[in-house]
Amino acid sequence: MESKLHSKGKFLFFNKDYVAEFVYGGIDGAITTFAVVAGASGANLNTSIVIILGVANLIADGFSMSVGNYFSTKAEQDNYDKHKAIEYWEIEHLREKEIEEIREIYEKKGFKGDLLEQVVATIISNKDVWVDTMMKEELEMVKDDKTPISTATVTFIAFALIGLIPLLSYLIAYIFDLDKTHLFLYSCILTGVGLAIVGYFKSIVTEKNKFFSIGETLVLGGIAAALSYIVGAVLERMFV
Repeated sequence: MESKLHSKGKFLFFNKDYVAEFVYGGIDGAITTFAVVAGASGANLNTSIVIILGVANLIADGFSMSVGNYFSTKAEQDNYDKHKAIEYWEIEHLREKEIEEIREIYEKKGFKGDLLEQVVATIISNKDVWVDTMMKEELEMVKDDKTPISTATVTFIAFALIGLIPLLSYLIAYIFDLDKTHLFLYSCILTGVGLAIVGYFKSIVTEKNKFFSIGETLVLGGIAAALSYIVGAVLERMFV
């Protein structure tokens, strides 16, 4: 199965390492934009207003989410680099203590006697290997190769692409001056398809059953949409 789904680090058309960013950006984009559409529909706003609100949401919320993702990824990498620098300092200034820590780590793994001493000697003979071992084994920290820029970019693209789906029926009807009677229904159907696609990708990230993941995503999206529609309808009665 692994060879069918993955090839040279890719899943379908993009790097599999970024599936998580695509999934969470896509889910947020679809749900928040559809929530805007549902709220606007509940308030009986015209098509042009729905499009304006939806596009504004795509740009503003998408950018905000990608910026948050950027700083989160950067903070994790900065934290890793800080602890790595501390480990280098400790190796230089607390060498015997660090050697003993390596010995204790591999004793717990079952190494004993001469074999244990050979492993310890091999590790401490290379400072970089020594530090990497301490980072992984003592601090349980592994550096993510994904850059803050790349994760933020994938998040924004996913948010924009999937988030555009709820607006498609309104955009097409507005551009080609089509009948606008059932636009919200069409938006519901399209959004369901979009959420199902994201739910399938989510099953890859979470390693859950794909049908469960799709259903879970659809249910959560439906709840968000229903709440937004109800709020829009209530506000319209109160203020319009």
